[in-house]
Amino acid sequence: MNKLLKLLASIVFCEGVGLLGAVFTIPSITTWYLYLNKPIFNPPNWIFGPVWTMLYLLMGVSLFLLLEKQLKKQKNFLVALFSIQLFLNFLWSVVFFGWHFPVWALVDIMLLWLSIALLIVDFWKFSKQASLMLIPYLLWVSFASILNLSIVILNP
Repeated sequence: MNKLLKLLASIVFCEGVGLLGAVFTIPSITTWYLYLNKPIFNPPNWIFGPVWTMLYLLMGVSLFLLLEKQLKKQKNFLVALFSIQLFLNFLWSVVFFGWHFPVWALVDIMLLWLSIALLIVDFWKFSKQASLMLIPYLLWVSFASILNLSIVILNP
């Protein structure tokens, strides 16, 4: 597979996970989520789509950069760790928006944050560029964690 196809496949894979998560998110935005008490720093709903689209793009490029490295057994571990964080990312949408369980979503997002942090550290050893591309993701998930915690506190 040439580099361009591998890059596109990596991006489409990550964006596809985002689209699957949106299946659970979008129906709840105008129903359940609308009626939750939210903190004053809650961004407008229209912000989330563009931010997540960009973050999934950066994840895809990061994955591509890793796949381009000539690694042996480390590559399998790193791809597995990447897949775990992507699954936790998807699962958060299911738990928070699909099942309406903000407390369990908070547990998930803490595990997600930890997996992204580990990914950044581990990617750094093999591709500094791939690692740096994940920092905006970690920052956004940090913000989303605070938002999730605030929703849990404001909606006992």
